[in-house]
Amino acid sequence: MAQAITISSPKSSFLQNPCCIRESSSSFLGGSLKSCSLVQRRQKSSMRDLSNLVIASSSSAESSSGSNNGGRFYLNFTGFPFPLGPFLNRRTIRTEAVKDSIWLFEQEQALGFSSVSTNIRMTIIKLKSGGLWVHAPIAPTKECIQLVKELGAPVEYIVLPTFAYEHKIFVGPFSRKFPKAQIWVAPRQWSWPLNLPLEFFGIFRAKTLKDEDMSTPWADEIEQKVLSSPEVGIGPYVEVAFYHKRSRSLLVTDAVIFVPKKPPECISRESLLASAKNGLAVKILSKGKKVPEEPVVDNPMNRQKGWERMVLQILFLGPSNLLEPNASFAQMSQKLIVSPIVKTLVFSKVPEKVRDWIDGISRDWRFKRIIPAHFAAPISASRSDLLAAFAFLDDLLGERYVTRPSLSLLFTSLMGKAASYFPPDDMKTLSSLDQFLVSVGAVKKTVSGRKQGSTVKV
Repeated sequence: MAQAITISSPKSSFLQNPCCIRESSSSFLGGSLKSCSLVQRRQKSSMRDLSNLVIASSSSAESSSGSNNGGRFYLNFTGFPFPLGPFLNRRTIRTEAVKDSIWLFEQEQALGFSSVSTNIRMTIIKLKSGGLWVHAPIAPTKECIQLVKELGAPVEYIVLPTFAYEHKIFVGPFSRKFPKAQIWVAPRQWSWPLNLPLEFFGIFRAKTLKDEDMSTPWADEIEQKVLSSPEVGIGPYVEVAFYHKRSRSLLVTDAVIFVPKKPPECISRESLLASAKNGLAVKILSKGKKVPEEPVVDNPMNRQKGWERMVLQILFLGPSNLLEPNASFAQMSQKLIVSPIVKTLVFSKVPEKVRDWIDGISRDWRFKRIIPAHFAAPISASRSDLLAAFAFLDDLLGERYVTRPSLSLLFTSLMGKAASYFPPDDMKTLSSLDQFLVSVGAVKKTVSGRKQGSTVKV
């Protein structure tokens, strides 16, 4: 979500530069162009033949032994112009969110060659059948796959809940580790600059997730609602929310986040210390203050500084003061919010569609926790907390659109004002970028996505 900006989504659309690479346990370069042409000329050939190609938008290879790094090797060099790191080593952290029911798997995700990292999360739910339902797969390192297998249950379903590259890229490689699993993907998949079919990402025989579809094999346990917006730039924003009824858990990808005070365990010490260095970005974003040239000592204070700088760059692109990030970080952490990038570049463009989606989630699902694909999870949060995070929609739509019962949401407006507050100085770069993209026609100012005559009541 936060690796870079896009002109049409919170995902890095300019990272979506698929190429066709042959997958091998020891080589990834051979015959890439040939693989592309083969796919086009042999559309009628068997899936077994096609599966031998790396028709994916990543260059990935798994270590044949993994003995030197605990099975964490995963060669990942993809995306233009900023590839998604780490390029060679991905540590996987597994935690149990709901006893014997929901597990979270996290890895570090870095923006190219920068010192900016966040975490990316895969969520696994154990179904009544005894099988596993996998949400937003991460890099299938040997360590990761071993941690999945330790759950002692077969993977039955693999779900891609978004169109976004950083989640899509791992579905194909992950599914090949569990060939019997069914693959389900969010609708209206697209990529940039070439809008290639899913097969080019190594995703075969995928079924499409539909809004409120009660015919899915997991419908009696997990419900789903699709946000499929009109195009706000070069493509639509698509995300599917899920509700696990037994645990009362809401799963989202990028809709909301909760920035933890401390960095996630999967983010390496080296990344944190690199971010703590007073490099060029800090010198530019220092409010004119003198930036000291001093070595970075490995201690808790510098690791925390590195994390705070990462967060502000992820959320604002160009925050007002990287030299002293504490105040802005305090404003953005420890509460449920919509990322400033997502809010500014996407959700504010299609407020009616987003309001329908959020109100439907709040109306129909009595969740008590939220599990996003980035930052902290699980988050103890209810319907009111979610609506508070999206209170900015009320300002965009006004009272003409949504009628709410005053009793159940008495404090939501006040909570929302606090949750939606972003430091104005930090928003300047993002706001200027938005205005520029609108002025050149790369992003639309607003797009109506609401059906005529419909009114949402909660």
